[in-house]
Amino acid sequence: MQELQINGKMHRVDVPADMPVLWVLRDVIGMTGTKFGCGIAACGACTVHLDGQPIRSCVTPVSGVAGKKITTIEAIGDSRAGKKIQQAWLDLEVVQCGYCQSGQIMSASALLAKTPNPTDADIDTALSGNICRCGTYQRIRAAVHRAAGLKA
Repeated sequence: MQELQINGKMHRVDVPADMPVLWVLRDVIGMTGTKFGCGIAACGACTVHLDGQPIRSCVTPVSGVAGKKITTIEAIGDSRAGKKIQQAWLDLEVVQCGYCQSGQIMSASALLAKTPNPTDADIDTALSGNICRCGTYQRIRAAVHRAAGLKA
């Protein structure tokens, strides 16, 4: 039995210790905002926050997150940085197909929480592990800059 704190709520799940967090979120708890992309931590679609840091949930075993706070796309708007990122995403109509966007938003909000006024290089580095097949990288970068300028 694993006890997980997800989006401020405790969840007790009876899963193998090596089950990836992604599958606990999606298949056991029913939170489908976090996406499966590649299964090898190469695309970033599965990004969630673990104690505020972005991680790839597809390769993170549930046993490694006990006692830590998990934040998913479903609750990122509750944080100041997440709310600003989500608003900027809407304002600039960043999304094309949308599949990668939850991971993009999670990585961008972690960056903004740590670096309130990121440079292009900061943004490129922080989001380098998030792949967008539609190529919305310029809109993503513009949205992060816009979010940095928004009032909380």
